[in-house]
Amino acid sequence: MALAIFDLDNTLIAGDSDDLWGEFMAANGLVETETFREGNNRFYEQYKQGVMDIREYLDFSLQPLTQLTLDELEAWHGRFMEQQIAPILLKKGREQIEIHRQQGDHIMIITATNRFVTAPIAKEFEVDTLLAIDLEIQDNRYTGKVIGTPTYQQGKVTRLQEWLNEHPEHTMAGCYFYSDSKNDLPLLKRVDNPVAIDPDPDLEKFATANGWQITSFR
Repeated sequence: MALAIFDLDNTLIAGDSDDLWGEFMAANGLVETETFREGNNRFYEQYKQGVMDIREYLDFSLQPLTQLTLDELEAWHGRFMEQQIAPILLKKGREQIEIHRQQGDHIMIITATNRFVTAPIAKEFEVDTLLAIDLEIQDNRYTGKVIGTPTYQQGKVTRLQEWLNEHPEHTMAGCYFYSDSKNDLPLLKRVDNPVAIDPDPDLEKFATANGWQITSFR
């Protein structure tokens, strides 16, 4: 039994859930639309370039979550799933998960998007484990603070190792990791079976130079 690890955004879904959630909040008046959209777009461009400061981004993106109760956010997220996420769940991604499931592999999503946004999406894919950016909760609200190391770039390696330390029945032997992004190179370089899925230009160049598998879920 091996670990089969999947990135989420632009890998298993045809879009970025964090960016889409920001647009959803703006479209529904949950944030000051023009100012938030400008910031949301700026950070997304930085992410694609691999230069985003994750702490700065989290300070920006998590603040709106503090304005609503968990129950209110859950209701909004249900609409978000129906309107924005359901149409972009990738069939080929689901099929690849099922191949690993039939092989008895442990299926994991590691994402740089927070758990509030991604947990319902991971549930749709029926994965065994989700590692995401974990958020502090007090008095039935998110505080805007992060618990532990953010699962971004090298942070994905750190969080995976912490999980392995807590689950010694699993190892990195024979591990697969599927991702679209150069931001995931730290973990892609660590696994036995790195797979570039619809990769960005920098990841495609690196994967080609190193003989990694390159494929598409779209």
